[in-house]
Amino acid sequence: MEDEQIIELFWARDEAAILKAREKYGGFCRALAQRLLGSVRDAEECVADMLLRLWNSIPPQRPASLRAYMAKITRNLAIDRWRNGSGGPELAELTRELEDALPGSPGAESEFDARAAGEAVDRWLRGLSKEDRTLFVRRYYYGETVRSIARGRGVPEGRLAQKLLRLRASLRRALEKEGIQI
Repeated sequence: MEDEQIIELFWARDEAAILKAREKYGGFCRALAQRLLGSVRDAEECVADMLLRLWNSIPPQRPASLRAYMAKITRNLAIDRWRNGSGGPELAELTRELEDALPGSPGAESEFDARAAGEAVDRWLRGLSKEDRTLFVRRYYYGETVRSIARGRGVPEGRLAQKLLRLRASLRRALEKEGIQI
């Protein structure tokens, strides 16, 4: 079933929408949550929570990409679970890799600053080649391991790790150039 048809089921408040969404993207979301949390049980709970949140958000939302929307919800739920003490070291590792390139946790007055930083990161990503953008997103948004990305691309892990290091340095320079404090 096409994404738009599934979204229409949500808009019609047809419970089959949940089944169709889980059938089409449940495995993808489970794998994402498991990569981020390191636990099959936590990943299953995260996917169940995501489906409930999906049901409660469509309508009024009408996502352009159901897959991306489900991934975003899953990722946010996984991060929340990790912050509350669930899951393993996977997200901590990703956070450590990015801490020298991105601003720290925003303070009370800096919602505007956080939004500006997000927009700057978006501009930086748009300026990358498709290959580099895909690499960065696969590693730092979807939490894929360097090993799995390298294997899929047929390149040595060390070379890919160096590429990611250069991308993080490039991001840091781009943010500093825009006056964003790291």
